Amino acid sequence: MEAKSFTVWDYVVFAALFVISSGIGVFFAIKERKKATSREFLVGGRQMSFGPVALSLTASFMSAVTVLGAPSEVYRFGASFVLFFIAYTFVIILTSELFLPVFYRSGITSTYEYLQLRFNKPVRYAATVIYIVQTILYTGVVVYAPALALNQVTGFDLWGSVFATGIVCTFYCTLGGLKAVVWTDAFQMVVMIVGFLTVLIQGSAHAGGLPNVIEQSRNGSRLNIFDFDVDPLRRHTIWTISVGGTFTWLGIYGVNQSTIQRCISFINTHFNGKFDLTLSTLMPYFVMEIFSMMPGLPGLFVACAFSGTLSTVAASINALATVTFEDFVKSCFPHLSDKLSTWISKGLCLLFGVMCTSMAVAASLMGGVVQAALSIHGMCGGPMLGLFSLGILFPFVNWKGALGGLLTGITLSFWVAIGAFIYPAPDSKTWPLPLSTDHCVPTNVTETVPTALPSRPAIADTWYSLSYLYYSAVGCLGCIAAGIIISFITGRQSGKDIQPLLIRPVCNLFCFWSEKYKRLCWCGVQHDGGTEQENPEGGSSWKRGAESVLQNGLKQETLGHNPGHDPKDKSFHTTALEKVTRF
Repeated sequence: MEAKSFTVWDYVVFAALFVISSGIGVFFAIKERKKATSREFLVGGRQMSFGPVALSLTASFMSAVTVLGAPSEVYRFGASFVLFFIAYTFVIILTSELFLPVFYRSGITSTYEYLQLRFNKPVRYAATVIYIVQTILYTGVVVYAPALALNQVTGFDLWGSVFATGIVCTFYCTLGGLKAVVWTDAFQMVVMIVGFLTVLIQGSAHAGGLPNVIEQSRNGSRLNIFDFDVDPLRRHTIWTISVGGTFTWLGIYGVNQSTIQRCISFINTHFNGKFDLTLSTLMPYFVMEIFSMMPGLPGLFVACAFSGTLSTVAASINALATVTFEDFVKSCFPHLSDKLSTWISKGLCLLFGVMCTSMAVAASLMGGVVQAALSIHGMCGGPMLGLFSLGILFPFVNWKGALGGLLTGITLSFWVAIGAFIYPAPDSKTWPLPLSTDHCVPTNVTETVPTALPSRPAIADTWYSLSYLYYSAVGCLGCIAAGIIISFITGRQSGKDIQPLLIRPVCNLFCFWSEKYKRLCWCGVQHDGGTEQENPEGGSSWKRGAESVLQNGLKQETLGHNPGHDPKDKSFHTTALEKVTRF
């Protein structure tokens, strides 16, 4: 199909997204100019309300990967994608009950500060470097995917849209900090919802109504959702999605800096059998077709897709600047002034904005949008999830076990992912649904000579064919297993040396019937002492625990990051502690 061009109204709607997003950054730069501290710039002073934060979290992980990739994934492999709601349920419960309380009550700005409190600096630095690599790679996919799709479908300039995205995100991140990111995300989330609804309504009407959409989808086998095959090599089954998806998304929502930072602070019917496309272009083609006589609405969809991109890239830039400043800059230069700290933070936003935009060039080599994005999260996020799990759930694990486990998990997850990239899984495991070009008008058709396939080693049809949704589970479980074994070999960590604030005693759920076995599972951690994190009533017990943890872990200046702590008189304000209690 030929590329269809934008009308003037399409460009007006699309440009409005960038203008308003930039305007929000300018607004907060002016409004917050007197609050010149890195803490205010990077985490919004821990005073953001839940509404915009909730919208921001949703927008950041509903990127162009979702807008463009998810419909294409369903068209190519079926609607089993809907089963992710099972994984999301587990993720929400585990994040809110297991990880988030520990991070919040520790009063940290970077999630990797926790690793120094629990283990030591080398573990913290290793995790930070892995996070930076993961985020830059992922952001490259997020920037490149919508730009390429829109270029192929509408003729929209490829690199113009890539650089426009990078420049606008970097602009409002550098000027307005986290508050600008959160409020811009909230606006962009509204744009995405409006765009989704518009496409859904018009697309259903164009296909003859919702009943016809469902009927055509069923005839094309797109609604075959439940597959109970336990084979881990199958791309999508109820087990790969619910189990593998839980590990993958828990690595994103449970321990990912860009998420925790803000917590702390109908296409397949229409094109049924018509043509075979690069999957990321499928949704834009559909939109240009159904809105061909409605100027401005294609621009709304483009704004919808780029809203997802802007929100994700902005969150990534801000999170990268935060972990770099907190984990490296402050460690090397602990006595920076507030003004200089703020300027360094803005400089880091600028630097990572350039790096994330440049990484879009490499994203063209990563294959399908959804698989590429989730593979990156699995390769890096899985071992990170395992590392934090070792710290929060296993009091006896020492720093050697943590570091060794992290390296083991990274090795395993990168091994299987890179192997799968070189030797893709056969169709017998991915089960792609049939596509056809019978109804297409042949234009610019060239004949290609099949290339000889390289010989596949035996491991390519077993280990390398593992479902990409299990990459995170491999990294996480490998990290945990290696960490436990190494800790037993090198000498277990003494529980008496660990503050209860840093451990989540989940064993209490399973040993509620026996005080003896409950204490045995505590591994010496004094959960029944004055630092019990489960009962911070009035704040007094929590205060003693927080002070002791930070005095024995990070440098003393990090006390200023604790909710309610005043570094001038070394006291805690009751109001902030009441917020912790309510949380």
